[in-house]
Amino acid sequence: MTDEFFEHDSKVLTPAAFEFILDSELKRADRYQNYLTLVTLEASREWGGMTVTADDGTLEEVARVIHREIRSTDMVGRTDKGTLGLMLIDADFDQSAGVIDRLMARIQAYKFSTALRIAIGAACYPTHAIVAESLKRQALSRPLVNWRGGTYSSSDQN
Repeated sequence: MTDEFFEHDSKVLTPAAFEFILDSELKRADRYQNYLTLVTLEASREWGGMTVTADDGTLEEVARVIHREIRSTDMVGRTDKGTLGLMLIDADFDQSAGVIDRLMARIQAYKFSTALRIAIGAACYPTHAIVAESLKRQALSRPLVNWRGGTYSSSDQN
């Protein structure tokens, strides 16, 4: 993924910036008893009979697809290799579910250059811990949706 895309696009953050803002927003949510949902999108593809993390160009493509479906107050950035994070600031459970539905519809409708597996997971404060790493682990470990090349299956939810 080109660093220029993430550094020059005001909505897509570098990993360090995303982590810093996530920590700050979790503290703000705790202080004011606001909601904060972290949505994770993990992209991978099949290569040589193995599942591998999607390359940076593919992740950039996913970021551009979801970019159109988020509010101006929400933030998207890279969290780990092959993973995008989306902070839904002050979004309650119903609002978060609506965003995830829109993301899924957008991803399903988009024709990616390679066959992908995209796992979308979510964790919400105040349901989950105030620590950013814990919130990320919760979102990554329990995907809501697994999508592969036009078909998807629901998974257990948070």
